[in-house]
Amino acid sequence: MLFNSFDFGFFLVIVYLLYWSIGVKRRKEQNIILLISSYIFYGLWDWRFLLLLFLSSLIDYTAGKGIDSTTNNSIRKLYLWGSIGWNLGVLFVFKYFNFFIDSFSSLFSLNLTENEYTFWNVIIPAGLSFYTFQTISYTIDVYRKKIKPTENFIDFFCFVSFFPQLVAGPIERAGKLLPQFKNNRTFNIKESKEGLRLILWGLFKKILVADKLGLAVSIVFSNPENHGSFTLIYAAVLFSFQLYCDFSGYTDIAIGTAKLFGFKLSKNFDTPYLAKSITEFWKRWHITLTQWFTDYIYIPFIQKAKHITNSIRIVGLLLTMFLVGLWHGANWTYIVFGLFNGIVLGIERIPFSKKKTTLAKKLQKAPRIISFCYVFSIFVISSIFFRSQDIEQAFFIIKRIFSLTIDTHISSLIGVKLIYLILLIIAEMITRSWTFPLQNLELRFPKIVRWVFYYTLIFFIIRYAEPKEAFIYFQF
Repeated sequence: MLFNSFDFGFFLVIVYLLYWSIGVKRRKEQNIILLISSYIFYGLWDWRFLLLLFLSSLIDYTAGKGIDSTTNNSIRKLYLWGSIGWNLGVLFVFKYFNFFIDSFSSLFSLNLTENEYTFWNVIIPAGLSFYTFQTISYTIDVYRKKIKPTENFIDFFCFVSFFPQLVAGPIERAGKLLPQFKNNRTFNIKESKEGLRLILWGLFKKILVADKLGLAVSIVFSNPENHGSFTLIYAAVLFSFQLYCDFSGYTDIAIGTAKLFGFKLSKNFDTPYLAKSITEFWKRWHITLTQWFTDYIYIPFIQKAKHITNSIRIVGLLLTMFLVGLWHGANWTYIVFGLFNGIVLGIERIPFSKKKTTLAKKLQKAPRIISFCYVFSIFVISSIFFRSQDIEQAFFIIKRIFSLTIDTHISSLIGVKLIYLILLIIAEMITRSWTFPLQNLELRFPKIVRWVFYYTLIFFIIRYAEPKEAFIYFQF
């Protein structure tokens, strides 16, 4: 069930009415409704993976209680690594097994047929990388004594499977989201209105911007050999905006949907293309994932060193970004995407003067246009790896771009539909101090103007709602 489908609209209305109609003081019953709804939502993707979601929830719930039940450090570590081992094992089997076997056979020139090394041919469970990372962070935080384990298994199962953010984040920490299931929620009409506006803005980003850009991007990346340098650059730029609008659009819908039920989810994007360096970019892009890898990979790695030097930090960055790339998928394109960003992050932190001035610090003081061109160019280059079908195609596209081949296909790739992207850029630039562009419309415009705007936007969204395209990050 896609967020940009009419099915989800009907599903959301039904759950919303059931949830609030039973009364605001019946927290347990509300959580049960959310849990059942989340499992129905996930089951409609593929009911076979419901058991996997249930087992992950059960194992991590048990591990959290087990860690807290004893002071014996060996037993506590056993529960911790049992939880981590289960989650990483599930990720490996479903997402990486065939990739590693294939890479191994290619490395050693083994003549294996697909049937000899393929463990099983199944689709990757939707949201697997998101909810496994969410539950891993819970177990680690319990082990570190940052949070107490929850005693109520319904609350915990809701935390893992909460349908607004189940399949593509944000990756929530238990310390923030779990208490919201433990406390009574009160109906707030203002929050519901803001939630609906967020959903509307997210649908605009997805349907009218991302999906339309995706049509042009697919034409070019499916046959890059038929296009010249400028068309390939143009397609890479369009994909950068497509990726942003697709994923941030999902996040807006997820946060808006959660607001309808009285929940606050974490901000996941903060105008990343306005960052002044790649270091700052990764603090604004997919914020919850960056924070996850910072807290559970980067910081523990550098703290293991006897002396934390700049070299240790750079190695930590490379390791972290390698894993960020691998997290996105079992393909060398994602690994190179991560390493490329890691190398740039490392370069930005290398001091090049006695005053320990770094490129990142210089860029903060540079004119906005210079820093924007730098950040956007770096991300466009890395996005070529992200979008390409394989590593050979990525290098072919980059080589062809630098060949400076001229062609005339650009104007036919997107046409007047590019106006939606232009409108989005203008809206987000003007309202960048707001949480999202539609946030304060009630304070700025009379009711009649707002409703004309809403219905016009809804009309165009419905007009272009078919065919429905899945969100890019659902595959991760």
